[in-house]
Amino acid sequence: MLTSTHSRTAARRALVAISLTAIAGFMVTACGGSTGSAGGPGNHGPTTAVTGSNHDGMPGMADMPTGDGLTADASGFRFAGATSSLPAGQPASFQFRILNADSKPVTAFEPDQTKLMHFYLIRSDLTGFQHIHATMSTDGTWTAPLAPAQPGTYRAYASFITKDASGKAVALVLSQLVTVPGTAIVTPLPAASPTTQVDGYTVTLSGDRIMAGIEHPLTATVSKDGQPVTDLQLYLDTYAHLTAFHDPDLAFAHLHPHGAVNGDHGGPVLSFEAILPKSGNWRLFLQFQTAGVLHTAAMTLSVG
Repeated sequence: MLTSTHSRTAARRALVAISLTAIAGFMVTACGGSTGSAGGPGNHGPTTAVTGSNHDGMPGMADMPTGDGLTADASGFRFAGATSSLPAGQPASFQFRILNADSKPVTAFEPDQTKLMHFYLIRSDLTGFQHIHATMSTDGTWTAPLAPAQPGTYRAYASFITKDASGKAVALVLSQLVTVPGTAIVTPLPAASPTTQVDGYTVTLSGDRIMAGIEHPLTATVSKDGQPVTDLQLYLDTYAHLTAFHDPDLAFAHLHPHGAVNGDHGGPVLSFEAILPKSGNWRLFLQFQTAGVLHTAAMTLSVG
């Protein structure tokens, strides 16, 4: 059940943004190649433009979910996956429910970046990233259609906003471990670099070195063939979607960008604020859209 824009705005202001908001000029690491164009199942085409909006007032924009995503239970809610394993090398559907303190399925959620549920899957070596917009049936069962996953241990995350027993809006990210049977071929984390490439685009990050627990500004610049890109389309009501996972525990962090939007004229500069709660390496996945195609640029950053 969707709430009004006024209610969502009030909820945003009441929530505490603990997980991440993208990252300042740190040394970033390109993944050893493109992570793919279309972004896999559950990622859709352009959303309706919101002209002249600002991040803080965009429809469906909420504060970051609380917690680091490393538990299945928080604030009286529980992530209940229907299975703890997935088949290797073939498409599959992952089903789950969000249960309340009475172990009853939750069916009322509020939109965050236009979606009621954001589902993520990532392997323990920080490869195999998938971001899916799961769909819910009337009994509260969510279904996330997944692209083929390679053998290994994964963590599945549900990021959502709902209301607790008192009627207060709660933004959470919950997760569980998932196994894909077979022999896992571990991919080492790539070395640090301030730029990465995906689908012919170059993403360059700049700013001060990030320190754990301290807010920093981050600028990401998108170019192609040496020219600035100015035709970014809205994806989930923003020009970029950024998610980060900590190495090696897979702690989760998620950010929304700052700044106004103006139809399909985003770029080349994207601005963020970042608070990364832990030192060490974080793997970032920056998603942006051009000509109806979603691109996912992967980076590694070192946090002091």
